[in-house]
Amino acid sequence: MISYGWCRGIEDAERMRLLGFDFIECTVVSLNVEDPAACRRALPAYLESPLPVSVFSIFFPGDLKLVGPERDAERVRRYVHGTAEALHRIGARTVVLGSGRSRSLPEGWEPARGEEQLLSTLDAIADEFQGAGLTLAVEPLNRKESNIVNSVDEAVALAKQINRGPVRVLADFYHMDEEGEALETLERNRDWLAHVHLADTGRLSPGTGTYPYEEFAARLKAAGYGGTISAECTVREPERELEAGLAFMKRNFG
Repeated sequence: MISYGWCRGIEDAERMRLLGFDFIECTVVSLNVEDPAACRRALPAYLESPLPVSVFSIFFPGDLKLVGPERDAERVRRYVHGTAEALHRIGARTVVLGSGRSRSLPEGWEPARGEEQLLSTLDAIADEFQGAGLTLAVEPLNRKESNIVNSVDEAVALAKQINRGPVRVLADFYHMDEEGEALETLERNRDWLAHVHLADTGRLSPGTGTYPYEEFAARLKAAGYGGTISAECTVREPERELEAGLAFMKRNFG
């Protein structure tokens, strides 16, 4: 059965609970895992959240490079380890790897070498997530945000090279629309989908634009998808949009 969330700060958890959401999706970077004291201060809000914090996104801070000459393998390893520990304590289930600033290839860096570095990162994440009950969802980003892994097909090809249980893929309606990606990819890659992000025209709330939601929902249903779905978008009027957006999602995907 599909469960519904929204990408919001932990301070919105109670509001979302009252509106009927199933979970809230927060950011890994908000936990400050590289600063132990700051992380200890941040954790209680997540541990005591009135709504499950089942999904996290924005995995890596922008200055922590996963590819290129500035990659610090030891820092990456420590960060992934600290993240896995914190998220296991919180009870999270899925972690999204978008992090376009961290993973984009610097100018002049060979794509094959960058992919090798990214695969090394995914392997390290799989090591840490394996025993923590966590799944990584690799997020394809449009070319304005990243110059590597820009489609669901490309993300799945990467995950297949790792071929480990904790490494799966996310489908983001906004990025798919920006890249003109065919919606049939949802069915073709059904076995790899771990999470879904939604937005609408202009990257605004679901139901406010002209995205082909009927077809998107039909393709997800045909793929047998029954996991988590979050809205990830700009919200101008939270009081109205969160409630209306949830109702729209339930009508389309319920």
